[in-house]
Amino acid sequence: MRRALARWLEGRFWALALKELRQIRRDRRLALSLVIPPTLQVVLFGLALDSEVRNLQLGVVDQSRTPESRALVSALTENRTFRLAGYYVSAAELGDTLGRGRLDVGVVVPYDFTRQRERGRPVTVQVLLNAVNANTAQIAQGYVEGAIAAFNAGATPRVVASGTPDPATALPGPPRPARAGIAVRVAFLYNPGLVNAWFIVTGVLGTLIVLNGSLVAAATMIREKETGTVEQLLMTPATTVEIVAAKITPLFVLLMGMVALVLVVARVVFHVPFRGSLALLLLASAFCVLTGIGIGTFIATLARSATQTQMISFFVNPPLASLSGALTPIEAMPAWIQPLTVLNPVAHFAVIARGVLVKGAGADTLYPHLLALVAFAVVLVGVSAWRFRRQLG
Repeated sequence: MRRALARWLEGRFWALALKELRQIRRDRRLALSLVIPPTLQVVLFGLALDSEVRNLQLGVVDQSRTPESRALVSALTENRTFRLAGYYVSAAELGDTLGRGRLDVGVVVPYDFTRQRERGRPVTVQVLLNAVNANTAQIAQGYVEGAIAAFNAGATPRVVASGTPDPATALPGPPRPARAGIAVRVAFLYNPGLVNAWFIVTGVLGTLIVLNGSLVAAATMIREKETGTVEQLLMTPATTVEIVAAKITPLFVLLMGMVALVLVVARVVFHVPFRGSLALLLLASAFCVLTGIGIGTFIATLARSATQTQMISFFVNPPLASLSGALTPIEAMPAWIQPLTVLNPVAHFAVIARGVLVKGAGADTLYPHLLALVAFAVVLVGVSAWRFRRQLG
């Protein structure tokens, strides 16, 4: 048996195997598809899908304006979990900024903060958390409570009259005079029940629209090339504009039907609230669908076969999905990756979907993201239709 196995390995098997290896080596596209897409996906998913919470935007209403209240704010922002975004005059202004999505956490320090502590009376600090992402809100709550507990224990440095840490007392030293502890009153905005499915469903909706739109549009267009029906279309009296519009319209109708189905499932199964304008959400969905169709059509104009279409999609779909903020907040991504999300239509649609469904926000708040979707749709559909018309000609 050993002789037969050795004879088999030394004979025709190795000759055929070497032939296949040489053929794969000559096929540069196959070699690139085995190296670049997996590397790109590992890097993006490893960096973007990070569950660690950091760089949360913190807004403060400091009604006390004393060195001790500034020391409390310093204790909250001394690590990389929170980044101080600014001070606000009133709690109403702070809540409005939270509703617009510019802040993740808000802290309201009462006007009698220092006086009550000096008298030995307990004082309460209000913490407002944007709970659209329930997981992030719970983690942020733990960080806030931990920082305030450390402040109560005297872990923060003393402050001088100017409100800055005193270098002489920055190192561990004798404990500060006993004062009343600080209590935290937490309010979870927009999602008091901390239902994590609301964040996932509203984020995945845009991913489904764009990725399915691009895949279906690319498959439809490339099939026309492979079957040769493009030449048959040229023999008809229809203009190129009519041909392109006739191809896009059925896809648009089918994908909008998919959007309606997903919204029904989100409401019935996951009980996602519909607090805002459904018309605004459907309008954003329409432009998101057109964006996906434009991406798929553009890919089809670059490829000559279904295999090439799949290879090009490897470089487009994973970045769109991982840099969308659908599963993890954009603030948790590295700082150099976050600006790239501005060029991602899925990220803009996720903001609109969460703003309309969960927050009840209107067009006056979400119009920048809606205009971004309009720009994506117009540019991608226009460029892909222009290239397709050139190929028809």
